[in-house]
Amino acid sequence: MRKEAVVLATVTTVAVVAVLVRQYSLKKQRQWKQTQRILRKFARESATPVPKLWEVANALVSDMQASLVSQEETSTLNMLVSYAASLPKGDEKGLYYGLNLRGTNFLILCARLGGRNEPISDLYRKEISIPPNVLSGTSQELFDYIAVELAKFVSEHPPDDTLDAPEREKKLGFTVSYPVDQAAASSGSAIKWKSFSANDTVEKALINDINRALEKHGLKFRVFSLVDDTVGNLAGGRYYNNGIVASVTLAMGSNAAYVEPNEAVPKWQGPMPSSNSGELVINTEWGNFNCSDLPVTEFDSSLDSESSNPGCRIFEKLTSAMYLGEIVRRVLLKMAQETALFGDVVPPKLATPYQLRSPDMAAMHQDTSEDHGVVGEKLKENLGITNSTPMVREVVAEVCDIVAERGARLAGAGIVGIIKKLGRIESRKSVVTVEGGLYEHYRVFRNYLHSSVWEMLGSDHSDNVVIEHSHGGSGAGAVFLAACQNTKSF
Repeated sequence: MRKEAVVLATVTTVAVVAVLVRQYSLKKQRQWKQTQRILRKFARESATPVPKLWEVANALVSDMQASLVSQEETSTLNMLVSYAASLPKGDEKGLYYGLNLRGTNFLILCARLGGRNEPISDLYRKEISIPPNVLSGTSQELFDYIAVELAKFVSEHPPDDTLDAPEREKKLGFTVSYPVDQAAASSGSAIKWKSFSANDTVEKALINDINRALEKHGLKFRVFSLVDDTVGNLAGGRYYNNGIVASVTLAMGSNAAYVEPNEAVPKWQGPMPSSNSGELVINTEWGNFNCSDLPVTEFDSSLDSESSNPGCRIFEKLTSAMYLGEIVRRVLLKMAQETALFGDVVPPKLATPYQLRSPDMAAMHQDTSEDHGVVGEKLKENLGITNSTPMVREVVAEVCDIVAERGARLAGAGIVGIIKKLGRIESRKSVVTVEGGLYEHYRVFRNYLHSSVWEMLGSDHSDNVVIEHSHGGSGAGAVFLAACQNTKSF
């Protein structure tokens, strides 16, 4: 009797275990199906087929035209006429200095330009962090700090008296490049400005402050213009190639600058540039572009609503390195919460905003190993996820692919939009220079951007648009601006 009871208990236990195993298996299957549903929905809403890209490009052109006509806010684009009076011709020679102001640091550069067909030599650069007390101080305190550091740099890399004719004042190129969110975060501090138009009285006051600081610290330099770094990249491109019509920045921020014929800018009421080149440099500030055709998902909407500038910089939030990794994190968080993708407990770091950086996203996306080992390493390193399986890592890689492809193809549509605005798609070759770590270091992103332009233009016109990486590296545009600026800009 006892033996029969033991057998019965064993059979019952086995049956219960079998039921539990089956229930667990069914639960995992349901969770996996839900993961796939979230993934497919996200991919569908993020899709950028060629007709969609043309809708975006045409909307961009419409906004560009509206903003160039009127000083009023008639579109999402600022289309600022840059204070840069002229662009290099390629025959500039001499030693020039430049300064690129970023969010929490600045870059000082100098380089010797050799003129047409001659290489740049004596290129030096130094990155300097801005102390917190200076960041939270006044603009004059910031410029005093910059002047002190510039004096040290010049003493380390002085002009060569045998090569450089003595000048009463040397021109200093000054560019600004940092993410808008960082600027907003320091509202009320020295670095709360980003973009200016050529007749902006605020910019002129800042230039005066900069020059007073330079004079105060015994520096024989003068700043004639304060421009966005994307305009500087355009200047650098023009030094090497007069066929360059636009420059694009794809880094922590996203922006584009290009040249327009004078007559295409009715809103400009000031005197024309003294260079008499017949063209004006336009800083589009396309990061703020927005239209109903943009493929915005629930994850983008939540990112925007929780940002420091809700409703603003929508195009930038879809295309720049500051946000791509964050979008991936938000998708993975929903999967973790609703499908237990990483286990029954949501990893705390996964719930932390901006915990996943775009460089780490790129590393996961470009992992070609069979088991996605790099994905596993990055999940552990950045999000504290230690138990990922190859199937889970594959899902993570797919999310990265969706986000990167959408961002790159939208940037490509932006480039095509600018070329269309200039009327150069069908008949003239146009060169566009692109700067930024997102383009330079994220190979798959770069390939997606190029392919989107080719697909949009087709075999008949794709050869008319050439996209190339900018020369000189980040911030180098300030040097080229110094080389070509007249002592009287406008």
